[in-house]
Amino acid sequence: MPIMRNAKFLFLLPSLLPFFLTVLIVSPAARGAAQEKPHIVLFISDDHSWHDVGAYGATDVRTPNLDKLAGEGMKFEAAFAASPTCSPSRAAMFTGLYPMRNGAHANHSLIREGVRTLPQYMKELGYRVVLAGKTHIGPREQFPFEYLKNSNVMPPGKKHVLWTDLNTLAVDELLSAHDKAKPLCLIVASHSPHVYWPDTKDYDPKKINLPPYLLDTPETRAARARYYGDVTHMDIQLGEVRASLERHGYAASTLFMFTADQGAQFPFSKWNLYDAGIRVPLLVAWPGKVKAGTTTRAMVSLVDLLPTMMQAAGAAAPPGDLDGTSFLPVIRGETDRHDDATFALHTGDKDMNRTPMRSIRTERYKLILNLKPATRYTSHISDAQGPDGKDYWASWERLAKTDKHAAEVIQRYRQRPAEELYDVATDPYELKNLAGDPQHAKTLAELREKLKEWRLQQGEDLNKVPMPEDARHGEIPYAQ
Repeated sequence: MPIMRNAKFLFLLPSLLPFFLTVLIVSPAARGAAQEKPHIVLFISDDHSWHDVGAYGATDVRTPNLDKLAGEGMKFEAAFAASPTCSPSRAAMFTGLYPMRNGAHANHSLIREGVRTLPQYMKELGYRVVLAGKTHIGPREQFPFEYLKNSNVMPPGKKHVLWTDLNTLAVDELLSAHDKAKPLCLIVASHSPHVYWPDTKDYDPKKINLPPYLLDTPETRAARARYYGDVTHMDIQLGEVRASLERHGYAASTLFMFTADQGAQFPFSKWNLYDAGIRVPLLVAWPGKVKAGTTTRAMVSLVDLLPTMMQAAGAAAPPGDLDGTSFLPVIRGETDRHDDATFALHTGDKDMNRTPMRSIRTERYKLILNLKPATRYTSHISDAQGPDGKDYWASWERLAKTDKHAAEVIQRYRQRPAEELYDVATDPYELKNLAGDPQHAKTLAELREKLKEWRLQQGEDLNKVPMPEDARHGEIPYAQ
């Protein structure tokens, strides 16, 4: 019998030869293809408006590492967060769903049970998925990241959670020890430039250029100088992470993206749907894939990040039930168009910002729908007693007693109309509300209908105003 089996094998050898050649030649190539999945790194700054980066035109804040990244990749001029608040914005990034659909529509709230997240999707594509730095998402079991130990530190002499800082040495140690044969998906979330801003002598308050939506007082300038110092601190952290990628042999095979979760904590920025609150910097570099030094006007939302990462990782078709869509064709230079409009919402932050709002942003226009226009607008800046902005807000209130313009600015901040329409092409800081202008009645009606359709698609009950307590709440760690 052994002879007969050997004889049969010899008889079949010619027909089996192509099979063995396939095993010997094609299989190694297939294994190599699996290893060609790019490493993916997403660096997120915290509370950082798009116009506060050198590459985006800022002349008074130093961001050399971000500027270098922009020169090596693609700069997005029209990228938007899904919410101007930390937890909802991050949950939207990590689910590919706008806040009302994923459930985390209020700050410090949780996503709904059963909602799938970035670590689940990317692990299924063969990735090791690590989150370093700020978390502020929950529940933890639905975000099964590998949470990097020692990636958060408390500066000497500080105790409050808002002083927490990113430890880039932990990221360097991770990159040094990781087996590069397994693709790595790494989220690095800085705590800067979120308040509290450290005292700094790196910026002269008298030389700061204030955006036109802020009142010019010495206290505002001092706060802006501290904020700029923290922006530069974050920029240094980004440079350290990119240096680690280069040092440990990742740079050439890494899709690197930088963005912010929302705008800076200044009036008319964070907790607001003006561009200062939801328009964010977005820079993408990928050697050999993204042309260096390019700029795109393609409109994207941060809900598009997850499907873009998945497609870059080889997913044939990211799940069709996501709100986001991949902008990989944009970064490959195949198109300069993506979304016709992006949407954003804000519900509130516990006892603050209890004035829910929704928005639609097209290339030229922005419509903001304020769902409780009769309610006085409050924020940590104007009403909290901590070092969140009360110091310079008090100077605004003093100025308003004698200055008509200052009084108008405070009134605009405190009391929102039912609708706000802005021509962002001619009014980028959204200072002139066109909602009552008959010449823009058609535009207003069209955007109003599109915003209504989106809210219905998101599952909103238009007869009820969602409040912070309507979201799902529970433990939501700020950092590991």
